[in-house]
Amino acid sequence: LMKIRPVILCGGSGTRLWTNQKNHQAKQFIDFGNWTLLGKTLERTKNQIFDTPLISTNFKYLKEIKKHLKKHKIKKYKIILEPAKMNTGPAMLSAALIKDVSDTQPLLFLSADHLIQKEKIFYKEIKKNRKHLSNKNTFIFGIKPTSASSEYGYFLTKKNKNVNQVIKFIEKPNLSKAKYLITKKGYWNSGIFFLRKDSIINNFKKYQLRTYISCQKAILKSKYLKNIYYLNKQAFIKSAPKSFDKAILEKTKDINAIKLNIPWSDLGSWKEICKMFNDNKSLLIKKKNIFYRPWGKYTNLFIGKNFLIKELYINPKGILSLQKHLHRSEHWLVTQGTPKITLNKKIFMKNTNENIFIPTGVIHRIENPNKKPVKIIEAQLGSILKETDIIRYQDIYGRVN
Repeated sequence: LMKIRPVILCGGSGTRLWTNQKNHQAKQFIDFGNWTLLGKTLERTKNQIFDTPLISTNFKYLKEIKKHLKKHKIKKYKIILEPAKMNTGPAMLSAALIKDVSDTQPLLFLSADHLIQKEKIFYKEIKKNRKHLSNKNTFIFGIKPTSASSEYGYFLTKKNKNVNQVIKFIEKPNLSKAKYLITKKGYWNSGIFFLRKDSIINNFKKYQLRTYISCQKAILKSKYLKNIYYLNKQAFIKSAPKSFDKAILEKTKDINAIKLNIPWSDLGSWKEICKMFNDNKSLLIKKKNIFYRPWGKYTNLFIGKNFLIKELYINPKGILSLQKHLHRSEHWLVTQGTPKITLNKKIFMKNTNENIFIPTGVIHRIENPNKKPVKIIEAQLGSILKETDIIRYQDIYGRVN
């Protein structure tokens, strides 16, 4: 049986996480405590069902990717360097077109920035479904939703012989639509694709001929040096800059789904990142990082590059000072209780599992009017993350500046 070729799409710039920050880091390279999302993705490709990985990226990330390959002891690989950002359609096609990939070889397209747990189930489903791949169809991976989220696209399926045929895609819906889709057994579209080389070629020839011709030229005229394909820019930029979803999936009818009921996240928001740190906090709590305050205590869980993750524990009737910060913004995720939040002139309650964003310079406060403690995971973002960056306006414990 021919091995499956994993293709890692590693071009994302991470702007969603670092709004208004000049020096944002791409999400796949963020160090979350001796691990990165790209590192986890590279480890995922070490299973014996896989051939050596292909990595599609751009010049800006080349050094970082080589560092990761070395760290994860991956000696055999190919890198396809894009000379311009043209979205996932051209990226996927040009990776498939290199001559290393034989005509009917199955390709598994992975994002560099997904966190996937229970990987055994993931591999099992890939093995089980590969026999259904044809020279026309595409399999997409769906994740069973854990909550109604407007962060992801959804799809609906119907049973057709032995496979789940996709009958409808729904772009990021609002919350009430998301809830409705879940009652209709809708799945999150993970953005992981499984199809053969001849299928991706046939689909582009049929629906995106211009892109097919330009990517084919970009490969033919590419420079190849030390495992790296430097795609030809003149040819490549003639592609239509569309995502694979827009370029192909919206046009073809031949799409099937592999439904995964496993923990998955693309850590695409600070809410998701806070959740991930909350799930792992038992491994991160150290006595020396716990600080007591008149209203309760806080624990520094992780200090990253330009971000800090902490847990706040607010005693019943505890009230933090009315304050603002000049150098940082904050994301809060309520993990226990129902705090009362002040944000400039607004006062409101928040429930467990809800999140709040505090922009730099906004006056804010947390209170716990209840009989049970409140817990909040806080992500602080900025280049200065010091306790001294607090300007206090009112404080029931007499700590006003």
